Amino acid sequence: MAFTMKVPDEAAIKDRVQEPFTMEVPNEAAIKKEVLEQVKPVPEEVASLQVLAESNVAQILALDIDEFAKKKYILRSIESFGGESMRSSAAKNSLLQVTVGSLARDGDEGGVVAKGLMDLNRELKDLDPSLIDFAKTGILGKVFDPVRAYFARYQKADSAIADIILSLDRGKTILKNDNTTLEIEQQALRSLTKKLMKEIQLGILMDRSIEMQIEAARARNEDPEKVRFVAEEGLFPLRQRVMDMQQMVTVNQQGVMAMEVVIRNNKELMRGVERAQTVTISALRTSVTVAGALYHQKIVLKKIEMLNETTNDIIINTSRMLKDQGAEIQKRSIEANISVEGMKTAFADVMEALDSISTYKQEALPKMRDTINQFKELAAKGEEQIQQLEKGHKLAL
Repeated sequence: MAFTMKVPDEAAIKDRVQEPFTMEVPNEAAIKKEVLEQVKPVPEEVASLQVLAESNVAQILALDIDEFAKKKYILRSIESFGGESMRSSAAKNSLLQVTVGSLARDGDEGGVVAKGLMDLNRELKDLDPSLIDFAKTGILGKVFDPVRAYFARYQKADSAIADIILSLDRGKTILKNDNTTLEIEQQALRSLTKKLMKEIQLGILMDRSIEMQIEAARARNEDPEKVRFVAEEGLFPLRQRVMDMQQMVTVNQQGVMAMEVVIRNNKELMRGVERAQTVTISALRTSVTVAGALYHQKIVLKKIEMLNETTNDIIINTSRMLKDQGAEIQKRSIEANISVEGMKTAFADVMEALDSISTYKQEALPKMRDTINQFKELAAKGEEQIQQLEKGHKLAL
């Protein structure tokens, strides 16, 4: 096998490791563990790298240090080991440093969606019916109708809430597009990190093998110049490149984790928008409707209570009147009856009057006879006078 520091390419790299179903929100440690699991070489790859490492070490040890062309080729390969992956990773991290920073700020307090959710939260608190005193009394309660004022406030806020929902919907679309971009860039960075991890694995395997061969050569008292060349010109730069790649892997892991955090925060914000569009607004409208209905029920109950009180008062007053007037009527009815003593006195008076009339009649009868006789005599004399007058009239004729 020809000497090469290039790791073998895979026919296909899976976009993501299948994640187990879970409803728990992962923390930073969990995300880091997930990233490491996704980028570390699998056993089959390690075995392939082991074969390559042994082949490279064998060629290094078999190298004739006086053969300039072969020596230059091997040393240049070691010095440039992992350089392409590191340059690509550095370019990705420089690009994503600006992108992720901007997206992180957009997902923070100044973001469109976060600001919209805060505005919506403020509007909802202002419209919370549980904080409104619908039964306000006093001067202000008489001048201002709290129910009318509340529903006027709701109608005014309804248009503002509709604008916020539209803004949230636009923000949700932006977050979705951002996540698509982030996932593409994150996958590219994962692939670079996976390649670096395989190159690091190759370097570590070669390091171990070279170190063992150097110790064995020294034990066998082989050519010290050859041993020095392998240690200083081969092992030393190899370890430097492995250290550099390990640092770049750490940087890449931080980038992948940062993008993962932003992606998941964006997803949470998008779920917040969906809740606001469905559950929150429906809950608000239901709450407002129920508040109005309960207030009107309270008014009806109050009126029924007043009516019941009035009815009870009428019944009580009527009963009291019946009680008082019934006793008075009974008293008056008893008093209106003719008393026995009165009847006795009246009867005595009537009998006395009858006796008086009888006595008067007895006394008046003789007088009446005398009077009748006197009128009879007067009538006879008067008749004589009339006859004389009639005769005088006839003579005169």
